[in-house]
Amino acid sequence: MVRQLVDADKDLSAALFTQMLVHPHLLYDHLKGNAMFQTALRSLLILSLLSSAALATAADGGATKPEAEAMVKKGVAFIKANGAEKAYAEFNQKGGKFSDRDLYLVVYGLDGVVRAHGSNPKMIGKNMLEFKDIDGKAFVRERVELGKAKPAFWQEYKFTNPENKKIEPKVAYCERESDTVVCGGIYN
Repeated sequence: MVRQLVDADKDLSAALFTQMLVHPHLLYDHLKGNAMFQTALRSLLILSLLSSAALATAADGGATKPEAEAMVKKGVAFIKANGAEKAYAEFNQKGGKFSDRDLYLVVYGLDGVVRAHGSNPKMIGKNMLEFKDIDGKAFVRERVELGKAKPAFWQEYKFTNPENKKIEPKVAYCERESDTVVCGGIYN
C-alpha cells in the first residue's frame, strides 16, 4: 500500500513538473501568495538587473585599468621625448593618440593649475585645487598631494563621463613628471 502511494506520488510529481514546464504560469499562480517565493523572485529580479548593468558596462567599450596605466606611461614618455609644450598640445587633441573612447590624459601642475586636458580644453590654465566632486571630495588637492608624495598612484573620485555626460565613479592612474601629475582614468 505504501509503495503504491509513493509510486502514485512520483507519477503526480512528474506530471505536475511536466505541466509546469509547458505552462509556467501555473507554477507562478500556485506560488504567488507564498512569501518565500516572492522574496526569491525579487532576489532573482535584482540579481538579473545587476548582472545586466555589469554586462552593459563591460560591453560598452569603456577603457580598462591596464589601458589607463599604459596611456599615462606613454604620455610621460612623450613629454620626456618631445617636451611639455608639444606633449600638452597633443594631449589636448580629442580623437588624437592620447584619447581613446572615455580615456584621455589630464595634466595638473603641483600648484593645481591644469596644464593639459584631453576632454575639456576650457579647463587649461585654471587653478582647480579647490575643485570638488559631487561628494565634496577635493580630488585635485588630493591628487597634487599624492603627486608630491608618490611617483605613481591610483585615485578614486566622481567625474562627468565624456561619453554619456553622466557623473560616474572614476579611478585614475597618475604619475609625477617633474612638477606635474599626468593622469588617465576609467569610469566604473
